[in-house]
Amino acid sequence: MNKSIIKIGLIGIGKMGQNHLRNLTMLKQVEMLFIYDIDKELCSSLANEYDIKVSQDLENDLKEIDGVIIATPTFTHYKYILQVSKYVKNIFIEKPLTDTFETSQKIAQLAKEKNLNIQVGFIERYNSAVVALEKVIRHSTQIINIDFTRTNKISSRITDVDVVVDLMIHDIDLALHINGDAKKIDAHGYIKDGMIEYARSIITHKNGAFSNIVASRITEKRIRHIAATCEDMYIDCNLLSKEVFINKQSLEQYLTNVSISSKKETIDVRPQEGLLLELIDFIKLCQQRECNVPNEDDGLNAIKIASTIQKIIMDSE
Repeated sequence: MNKSIIKIGLIGIGKMGQNHLRNLTMLKQVEMLFIYDIDKELCSSLANEYDIKVSQDLENDLKEIDGVIIATPTFTHYKYILQVSKYVKNIFIEKPLTDTFETSQKIAQLAKEKNLNIQVGFIERYNSAVVALEKVIRHSTQIINIDFTRTNKISSRITDVDVVVDLMIHDIDLALHINGDAKKIDAHGYIKDGMIEYARSIITHKNGAFSNIVASRITEKRIRHIAATCEDMYIDCNLLSKEVFINKQSLEQYLTNVSISSKKETIDVRPQEGLLLELIDFIKLCQQRECNVPNEDDGLNAIKIASTIQKIIMDSE
């Protein structure tokens, strides 16, 4: 394809959908063809604000676009992917791929059968602090353990999924992205009103490293933190403030009565909007240009681990 102008449709204009719309209108190579949502009043308001068409016939409008963004509630992902895949090859789906492992399997198979280009919205891969962390880790001699902590007070807009699929899945994806496939999974959690609101999981990877992941929707403090313990360094990464610190031992201890202190280095991380970078990659995908995006297989692997964690926690009750 490699067209200079890519025609995009947006399905779902909640908070995340509106973030997509704002960023898409900043891209010169994008022509926003339509927005679509069951909330017609909000559609009308945004259509006036951005001077954009509201789709009244989704099936027909899908035939006119090069790529589609799906930012609807998680439980609708499977339905919308099936619908749009009849007409559109390039599909961006907000995380997770679908709400169950079984439906994600079906989408992964469909993508291969129809040669779809699916990008899953694992936005933390585009977090500038995570990008810096990955570069540092690649220079370590061996990763021993990575701690992921992600907490948030429960949002009234998230009612269809638990904390594992809402929050933890971001770090499950990062853990698999950095350390590879899982060999063993352990988990504990807190359940309220039939929904997992706090979860802790230890993933043992095939490469021998561990990922210790904590996600909470009952914590009053918002935390996005990664700490990597490597054989030759310790890396402290704050995803909110975009700060990355490295501690290395400054002197080999071979003398008695010697106090050894570690050397602390600070990585200069330039703040960038992850969603904008994510969408730039999606436009490249639509243009058939080379780009490395989280695809349907990544989405399937993440929801598989998430489903296992959910089952372990729910079965322990």
